Amino acid sequence: MVVRRTRHVLAASVAAGLIGLAAVGCSSGGGAEPAAAATADGVPAAHARTLSVLPSAVEGTKIVVGGADAPHTVTVYADPRCPYCAKFEASGGTVLAERAAKGELRVEYVVASFLDGRTGGTASARAANALRAAADAGPGKFAAFQAELFAAQPEGEPADAYSAAELLRIADRVPGLRGDAFDRAVRGGSHRAWVADAERAFEDSGVGGTPSVLVNGEALDGGSGLYDATEFGRLLDAAVG
Repeated sequence: MVVRRTRHVLAASVAAGLIGLAAVGCSSGGGAEPAAAATADGVPAAHARTLSVLPSAVEGTKIVVGGADAPHTVTVYADPRCPYCAKFEASGGTVLAERAAKGELRVEYVVASFLDGRTGGTASARAANALRAAADAGPGKFAAFQAELFAAQPEGEPADAYSAAELLRIADRVPGLRGDAFDRAVRGGSHRAWVADAERAFEDSGVGGTPSVLVNGEALDGGSGLYDATEFGRLLDAAVG
């Protein structure tokens, strides 16, 4: 497959020596270390409250968080198994959530699953399916579940991660998320077609790695600043200013 690069997107450097989107790993930003093993306590309570009020909507291959009338749009490409994405969610992701809650921006998430092809298994696809199901569960559910999912990310990108049972245990951390429809979707993989479409959208974007961030359609060259909330806030201010 030939990918046409219509814009140069560098949220972090692409893994050295790997050629082609199918072989690209999580992007490492300026020497930042990947996220550690799952946290015992999950998402901090104050941040969870912010996430709980964020509306979400499915727009094609994107899950959009925040108000439709927000003046700025941030696009985030992430793979659930990528440790750098977990690190970004715990830092830059908190800034995006706070600003979305204030109506300053909306966030478009493109959920990739390319790490399944690189490291084996279907863990990313299972997690992406669960994220899509959470988007149907009401306001705040997708944003809160995504944060909890990354907080519970196992170390080492194991191929057997994110089993249906584990995804449902993570969902227990989000009040009101569990229910017949969500549980059936997680166990049955009912959004697998959407997951495949979202992966193709990631591949066709040409971003090359995760996490990748665009602000109003333009690349945010954040480097290690993606993994520090204060620095990411400054980068965001400069991009929207």
